[in-house]
Amino acid sequence: MSRPSSHPSRSALRRVGLLAGAMVVLAACGMNSKTSAPVNDVSFRESRFQQMQKIQAFEACRDEGLMLDSQARSRGSTGAFITSARVLSGCTADLGDAASAIPQTERMRVDALAVTNYFKGGDVEQARRRFDAFKASHSGSDLYFGDGSSFIETTELLLGRSEPMSFGTFAAANVNDTVKREMRRMNHWKDK
Repeated sequence: MSRPSSHPSRSALRRVGLLAGAMVVLAACGMNSKTSAPVNDVSFRESRFQQMQKIQAFEACRDEGLMLDSQARSRGSTGAFITSARVLSGCTADLGDAASAIPQTERMRVDALAVTNYFKGGDVEQARRRFDAFKASHSGSDLYFGDGSSFIETTELLLGRSEPMSFGTFAAANVNDTVKREMRRMNHWKDK
């Protein structure tokens, strides 16, 4: 009869080694992972999803407004300019917190085109309201046309929001030369 060995078998040692290794790996995983409340993860993801939906809605709205603007310019239709302005006015209205995810210049261009199209469509009062909203939303910022003229100065001049100007003041205004000539012509006939 053989005597039982007091030494553990190799398979038993292997099992103990594997078990110890598994415990070390699990312990290491537990130490490095951050525990966050699942509610916070869900609310963050939901918030981000809503933000992305608003950004996509803005982009779709902007594209539709630009398409309508292009059609209005090609047809020369005042009604089409008003339609484009209405669409563009709604693009930034529902952005909320998502506004920070869209570059300010992009939002400014959409708002400025809405103002311009209301003016081209003949709804000067709505153009004034949208211009006031533009200045409130984008305080201290301005856009510049291709010729370097200021959107704000040009619009203030066209909407009658600037002080009465003399001939010399038009020279100092950062507006398009065509606008300056037209304003001089209008002032000339007002004085007669």
